[in-house]
Amino acid sequence: MNTKKLGLPSVIATGVGLIVATSCLMSLGQGAGAVGISFIIAMLLACAINIITALSLAELNALMPDLTGGLAQYTLASLGPFVTIITMVGGYLVCNTIAGSVECAMFGNTMVTVFGGKIPSSVYCVVLLLLLIAANLNGIDMFAKIQDIVAYGLIGSVVLMGLIGALRLGTGKIVRQPLVLSSDPKTVFSMVGLAFFLFLGCEFVIPISKNVRNARKTIPLGMILSLLIVCGMEILVVLGMHNYTDWSALASSASPHIYYGVHLLGNAGRIWMALVSVFAVISTVNSVISSLAYICAGMAKIGLLPEIFMHRNKKGAPHVGILLIGGAMVLINATGLSNTSQLSNLILIGCFFWMMAYAVSNVNVLIFRARLPKAPRTFRVPLGPVLPLIGIAGNVFMMGNISSDPSARAMIYRVVLLTFIVLAVYAAVWTKRVMHLPLFRPIRIEHVMAMENEMYGRVRRRRNAKRKEAVATAQAE
Repeated sequence: MNTKKLGLPSVIATGVGLIVATSCLMSLGQGAGAVGISFIIAMLLACAINIITALSLAELNALMPDLTGGLAQYTLASLGPFVTIITMVGGYLVCNTIAGSVECAMFGNTMVTVFGGKIPSSVYCVVLLLLLIAANLNGIDMFAKIQDIVAYGLIGSVVLMGLIGALRLGTGKIVRQPLVLSSDPKTVFSMVGLAFFLFLGCEFVIPISKNVRNARKTIPLGMILSLLIVCGMEILVVLGMHNYTDWSALASSASPHIYYGVHLLGNAGRIWMALVSVFAVISTVNSVISSLAYICAGMAKIGLLPEIFMHRNKKGAPHVGILLIGGAMVLINATGLSNTSQLSNLILIGCFFWMMAYAVSNVNVLIFRARLPKAPRTFRVPLGPVLPLIGIAGNVFMMGNISSDPSARAMIYRVVLLTFIVLAVYAAVWTKRVMHLPLFRPIRIEHVMAMENEMYGRVRRRRNAKRKEAVATAQAE
């Protein structure tokens, strides 16, 4: 497979493509409908915290470049296998597989709303997933081509829809209502957890860094630009929503983005926003399938997942991960499970683990600076430890405000605790029985980086075979 072929536009397309999802458009409408344009303050806070995390990830990538497992390998070298498995399996693999499935379900529901119910929503979902699985099996080139087209179509459409609304150029009736529904700091801060969901995913560009030209500069710049572009787009849409949609109706709408499109431009707005939903689901699910497959391959290289995830097809694509992740999404959508309220709650639980993963990223930076202060880095987070500490505090704050409803928040904490226990058991068994390592002993950076080389896997397999042979011989005797 040829490498170093993706430029800054493709990196931004990947970052924006995963961040802007149909569920994000829904969360944007719900947040704005609840507090008015005060939600922009919560958005700016959440965006700032995520930019800090992006800077920390950029420094980690500069310290340990070209690692397909990304955060998994950084955390393995910093905190050991136990924390790594919990963070990655809970916060990334399970969470994003479910989130991607729900994105597809929302896409199917949008298609039924626009074109009628003659074709079941699950059919739209399964057909789309099969097409994206086939495209990703054709390698990184096909992934990038699809991502560039849909992501920039998405950016252009959302910016235009926001500008038309903000400048009052729509064909719908302008609504006279207050800009701000609540200016109480406690209420606004309670919305930061919801706003966090609007900026998730820019770090998914890291697993494709091997395929990026001048990755050490392009990766951090692409992540930060992705977040800023998304924030600007969403601010425009909130201002447009103020002019054309009633706040209370927007907050209670099951599809606030479609509601906004209809009241902005009538039926043309409905079709246009449906097209935005198509762009959003394709870019999101395309990024999820590709990036998670590369993350699985990277985790397999360091022994955190079975070695089968490292296998590649003739196009250089990690086909086992693509088929498994894509197949799980097909199954979830074909059975209709992605339409249940339980999965919506699981997304919030996944976001909690995602916040935990972001906090761990900032912790990793502080640990490596203390442990390896003179190690060469082509990028460093400015202001010493200040920004990583703010990033940690910000993510902990958002975990404490994962929901503004106390009963819902308590339920999320209970399920998170149960999920944590299950993942902890799995991590302990896998680390001790399969990896044969102490739970919390970090692996040396040079060792982790050596694991990226395919020769390391061959040597490890030979040693494992010899170990099994020796055990079998001893048992026979």
